[in-house]
Amino acid sequence: MSTISSSLQAFQSALTLDRNQDLLNGSLISLSSGSKNASVADDPVAAGVSNTLTSQNQRLNAAATNIQTAVSYTQTGDSILSNVGNVLESMSRLVTLAQDPTQSSADMADYQAEFQGLQNELRNTIGGATAEIGGTSGVASPLGAFNGIPLFGSSGYQVVLGASADESMTIPATNLQTGATLNLIQQDSSGNYTLNVSSASVADLTDAIQQVASSRASIGAAQVRLNLASATVQTQSQNNASAISQINDVDVAAASTQLATYNVLVQADAAITAQANLTSEAVLKLLKQ
Repeated sequence: MSTISSSLQAFQSALTLDRNQDLLNGSLISLSSGSKNASVADDPVAAGVSNTLTSQNQRLNAAATNIQTAVSYTQTGDSILSNVGNVLESMSRLVTLAQDPTQSSADMADYQAEFQGLQNELRNTIGGATAEIGGTSGVASPLGAFNGIPLFGSSGYQVVLGASADESMTIPATNLQTGATLNLIQQDSSGNYTLNVSSASVADLTDAIQQVASSRASIGAAQVRLNLASATVQTQSQNNASAISQINDVDVAAASTQLATYNVLVQADAAITAQANLTSEAVLKLLKQ
């Protein structure tokens, strides 16, 4: 039907043109931004899933950093424990030499001076308050520390291993402020060591060496678990990143094809709309006859 006041063909063509123009604009925005969902309105569900995965990935990356810090912590502890073991072996050698009855008093004095020097090294490495290691003053800032945290006290080290707070482990305390090692560095209220090269026995040193060896084994077990946790977190992070990419990243090839299609449709709609607008002119020509 031909009318003057209304041109349904032109209206329909204009609506199609607007719709295809919106699709063309969306395709241009996707290609320019690199994201399929430049706006949350494009796909609300995908946006929600993407946000959840992104937040989880940030926690995983933070956990990976924590794990690497914990690995450094254990490596530092193991390295210093190795040095402590060397000190104990030297002390054991001195105690054995001091048991030789043919040693002169000068020799014994030399042994004692070296033995006490090693005791000082141990005490400064292990550290502790006066109530823990005796003496007239404790060692508040021991050499055996990581980022200011003492390595050889009674406190363990808790590490978050994943995106959830309950994914954690505690690195057991390496407490040398007790047992056989403490006996070697214990001081009385006057600040004198309770053991010297003459009163210490080989058994005292053997027990301390065994305590250090057990501590190193415990740290080694913690390192194994941390390395496994690190690999797991990296895998989870990579999988999340892949999922986020699938949700958000635009397929350039497909989007380019759509862009070409929408561009052709818009041009065709524009031409058809212009042609539909000529219908009213044809009606006017009929009236002029």
